[in-house]
Amino acid sequence: MAFFRKQKLNGKWYARAVNLMRPATTDEVADELALMSTVSRGDTYAVLCNLGKVMGRMMADGRSVKLKGVGTFYLTCQTKGKGTDTPEELKPQLITDVRVRFIPEYERGQNHKVTQRALIHSSLKWVDADDI
Repeated sequence: MAFFRKQKLNGKWYARAVNLMRPATTDEVADELALMSTVSRGDTYAVLCNLGKVMGRMMADGRSVKLKGVGTFYLTCQTKGKGTDTPEELKPQLITDVRVRFIPEYERGQNHKVTQRALIHSSLKWVDADDI
């Protein structure tokens, strides 16, 4: 189950997703993946530990990274100030921040409607965290 808390903003109430437990660890993810496949826990763990480095290098090479069943990761950047007046003035030294963005994978059915989203389990149930 997933948890939410009620939050008041500008006179209206909204649900805000919250995590009540500690994050799942690489060990736990490796254990579950190993149970679902023929790959050993150690092999799965090694792949997970190196995934960030590999993805970082690929994005540094100017590529996005699309992982089947997960989604697409890509870089964005911000420049210093409010931009430049001409394209010639825009230099790499003016880039002040780099971020990794993520778009979850999804599937579209008839009429191009989103029918399934990766990372949102079909048994997801929301529970008010203040009620437990």
